[in-house]
This record gives sequence, C-alpha cells and structure tokens, in this order.
Amino acid sequence: MNRDLTWHDVTVAGIALVAGIAAALLLRVILKWLGERAGRTRWSGDDIIVDALRALVPWAAITGGAAIAASVLPLTARVGRNVTMTLTAVLIMAATLTVARIVAGLVQAVAHSRSGVAGSATIFVNITRVVVLAMGFLVVLETMGVSIAPLLTALGVGGLAVALALQDTLANLFAGVHILASRTVQPGDYIRLSSGEEGYVVDINWRNTVVRHISNNLVIIPNSKLSGTNMTNYHRPEQQMTLNVQVGVGYDSDLDHVERVTTEVVESVMTDVAGALPDHEPAVRFHTFGDSRINFTVILGVGEFSDQYRIKHEFIKRLHRRYRAEGISIPAPTRTIAVRQGELPIPHQRPADEPLTTAALADPGV
Repeated sequence: MNRDLTWHDVTVAGIALVAGIAAALLLRVILKWLGERAGRTRWSGDDIIVDALRALVPWAAITGGAAIAASVLPLTARVGRNVTMTLTAVLIMAATLTVARIVAGLVQAVAHSRSGVAGSATIFVNITRVVVLAMGFLVVLETMGVSIAPLLTALGVGGLAVALALQDTLANLFAGVHILASRTVQPGDYIRLSSGEEGYVVDINWRNTVVRHISNNLVIIPNSKLSGTNMTNYHRPEQQMTLNVQVGVGYDSDLDHVERVTTEVVESVMTDVAGALPDHEPAVRFHTFGDSRINFTVILGVGEFSDQYRIKHEFIKRLHRRYRAEGISIPAPTRTIAVRQGELPIPHQRPADEPLTTAALADPGV
C-alpha cells in the first residue's frame, strides 16, 4: 500500500489485536470448563484432546487477531507477505505441537488400556511424536518458501551413513518394534529369560526393555537380546496359572481320607486367600511309591504369577495343621541298616610298597 498510516488504521488494528487476546482468554476458560467435564468420563482420550487444545486454541485466536490487524495496516507487499508467512508458520508449529501431543497421548492411553497396568510402551509414543513433528517442520519450511526436495535428498544419503554408524542402536529399535507389534511381550507381563532374568515388564523404549524384579530392582535388557533369547511369558495367553505342590504321606495312611482332607484344605485356600481362584477345581494326584512315603501332587489355581508365593505359603501351613489334627503323618526319610551276627570285618590288605605306621603296627590284621 502507498497511503500513509492513520489513527483509524491504528485503532482498527488495536481493536483486532485486543479482540484476538480476549477471544483467547475466553476460549481458555471454556476449554478449562470442558476439561473438568472430560475428567468425569471414563475415556481418557477426551482429557488428552482438551488439554492439548488449551495450548493451541488461544494461540490461534491471537494469531488470527494479529493477521486481521496486519491486513488493515498500510503495509508494503513485501512486509505484508513476510508478516503473513511468519504468522502462518507460528500457527502451523502450534498446530503441529498440539497434534503431536494428542496423538502421542492417545497412543500411550491405548497402551495403558491394553496392558491393564500403569506402564507404557514409549517406543511407539516417541516414534509417533517424532514423525508428526518432522512432518510439521517440513510444512513450515515449505510455507516459508524453502524447498524441501534437496533436504530430503540429503537426508536420504546421510541416512545410509547414520545407519552404518548406529547398527546396534537400530537393531535394538527394530527389535523393540517387532516385540510390541508381534504382541509377544507387553508392559505388565511377567517374563523369565533363559539366562535367568525375570520380572514384570515396566517399559519398552527405543533401546532396551525395563523389567522390575519382585524385589523391586530394575533389570535393563537390550531389545535385541530380548528378541533373540528363549523366554517364558507367564501372562500369555492368560495370567491365570496352576501351581503344583509336592506332598508325601506314610504308607499306613488311608489314601481316600488323605485325598478328602487335602481337597478340603485346597478349597479353603482358594476361597480365603487373595489372588487364588475360587472356582478352581481341587486336584490331588498320587504318583510315586517313595522310600518312606507315598508322594502326590496338589494342583492349586493362581490368578497371577506373583500370587503363587502367598498361596503356597498359606496352603502348606493349613495342610500341616489339618494333617496333625487328622492324625495323618508326613514321615521323614529313614534308612534301616541290618548287621548279621558272626560276620567279621574284612581285614585290610597292606600293599607291599605302603610304609608301616603306628596304627598299622597296632592292627593285628596288617
């Protein structure tokens, strides 16, 4: 524009800018009210969306007011283009950050809901956030008139060198993606590796898997090692499992009575102890004639891996107490040695090259 700046232009621009700021404050109050309503719902996604919009919408209102103010001012074509470009870039960056925050939050919420624990699979969250931010950055460059084709070419060529330099890191990254995509391990699962490491999976990130032992210590396992070793997952295909307890009774015991008493103890444990399965059908299986007792296996139902220690502890206490009350013996291993009268010990034959000792001289058999 070639005309001079007037007070009317300044007044209209000021009103537009103030209106944008007022709209931003009003929208922030409205979004705060919506956030309180969203917090009362069972779905966590609406909380994530509203919380992210509280950062974007006010900035969008202020940017809109600034754009209107710039349009009424007598700016030159070059200045007006630069102002429009700058405001557009700011708005795109704000939108990109908001979208990245929403998508990452939704991915993390889905991971929480599927695992059923307060853990996370941050590898998917971080990948999603990086992809959205990279796309937004490229859009900003294109908006500002910067050609992104040479940049993409340079990134493609440089990516080969980076891939060669970061082979171990990329191996762990893709191993973590493969583990989560195949659903062999999820946050919250209890796993045991063939090398002996075991515990609850807390997180699977871009480099390693964090496992929390029952003693509350953390074990850090590289993703490539986790995907390349033999592993037992005690939560797949389901968390419920059976626990075998070995018991033995004396040969003079009534096995029908033993089975009935043991079954009653199992039923009481399944009903009273937390973590047990009340609908589990008790099972007692005799299997071996031992040296001093008849051995059998008692099968208990366990809701989750770590519950087995508490259930086994309570079962052994109750079974021992009940056996004592019922007169059922659990004999200790014994061995009987019979010595026949009249048998003499075989005399020790001394080799010719063995020197005589005091003990040997005192032994008449030498």
